[in-house]
Amino acid sequence: MQGEFALALFAAVCVVLMLGFPVALTLAGVSLVFAALGTLAGAFDPSYLVALPARLFGTMTNETLVAVPLFILMGNILERARIAEDLLNNLAQLFGQRPGGLGISVVLVGALLAASTGIVGATVVTMGLLSLPTMLRAGYSPSLAAGTICATGTLGQIIPPSIALVLLGDIISSAYQRAQLEMGVLNTATVSVGDLFIGALGPGVILVACYVLWIATTGWIAPKHAPPIKTSRVSVVQVAKVLLPPLGLIILVLGSILIGAATPTEASGVGAIGALALAFLRNEMSWQRLQEIGQSTLQVTSMIFLILIGASVFSLVFRGFGGEEMVQEFFHTMEGGPAAALLLVMVTIFLLGFILDFIEITFVVVPIVGPILLAMGFDPVWLGIMIAVNLQTSFLTPPFGFALFYLRGVASDEVSTGALYRGVIPFVLLQLGLLVTMWFFPELVSWLPSQLN
Repeated sequence: MQGEFALALFAAVCVVLMLGFPVALTLAGVSLVFAALGTLAGAFDPSYLVALPARLFGTMTNETLVAVPLFILMGNILERARIAEDLLNNLAQLFGQRPGGLGISVVLVGALLAASTGIVGATVVTMGLLSLPTMLRAGYSPSLAAGTICATGTLGQIIPPSIALVLLGDIISSAYQRAQLEMGVLNTATVSVGDLFIGALGPGVILVACYVLWIATTGWIAPKHAPPIKTSRVSVVQVAKVLLPPLGLIILVLGSILIGAATPTEASGVGAIGALALAFLRNEMSWQRLQEIGQSTLQVTSMIFLILIGASVFSLVFRGFGGEEMVQEFFHTMEGGPAAALLLVMVTIFLLGFILDFIEITFVVVPIVGPILLAMGFDPVWLGIMIAVNLQTSFLTPPFGFALFYLRGVASDEVSTGALYRGVIPFVLLQLGLLVTMWFFPELVSWLPSQLN
């Protein structure tokens, strides 16, 4: 009976989320309802909920999660200081006179913005408002313009410093320690958010290069879809003046983590202060804008931590129903071994990406399957990056990808839904190609962390 309750709990959470109810309240509310029903039926021990206050206190005192509001603050400041707009204008003048040049500029600016915000919705909406009208006026095909913006927006999942990697890194770290304890390893090794940042650099750069190569090839083969634009020339010095400050800030944040001079939490504080300094130097900061940035940061941070609290309730109730043991037994008895188990998890996460955001999947699904897969011998950093790229691909895949919904909300009627779907297909194939390559060549992820650790 416990197993049936566990499956029903997971299914009920997914159904209620699909109906549009708030994520955090759904996770906690549905779980408590099932806990009450399970207690009445004799299938749930309510003493499991006694551990909830300790879990919430652990969340409150988790130093790694302090990086979340600071990275969100950094991204909000850079976004509202019109840095992305200036970058796009200058790079478009530098590359735009070549076929595909404007699209390449959008990818480069979007990648920088993604590294700053780390939030898919914010990047897609911002780039959609800034660059989609410009690309359409320049004669770009609606499908290529929409596909480029959607694909670029999802880079926030994989390019550090990414909020997704911060949250995923914390969960993977806990899962790795649990897996080692279950295997009888007393002196457990650790994996940090910084390890995931380092491991994501290679795949992130490869993906950006693939996007640029695809757009350049399209402009060369079919220039009518990505024509050159008439614009005034701009010098490299002018572009450098706009590009170097935000790029230098991101390099400072990542570099301090890579060389071990700062933890991700400390680096996030440097990033937030640095972004604020850039905004004031550009005279783009007013008291009203500062208030807007503070409110936006508070809203997003509160949403993330409220979901984390709801996920803690869900995981306790799910464990109380024996759900984790049931999943573990299923994976260990299925045919095909660890590779088949990982493939099943990746397909499941990909499909869940159609109905759940990365935060819900990170807090609900990964804690269940993570320890099991890591106990099978998979590298934690490699597994974390595989999950991140998998989710990134899911958010881009028609017809339910979140990035498509975000762009559809700000795009003009000139971009049809069919054109939007056609435009993202090449980028989905590129990301799937990266996933397959990482599967067979894990060194793409593991080599750099092994050199720096």
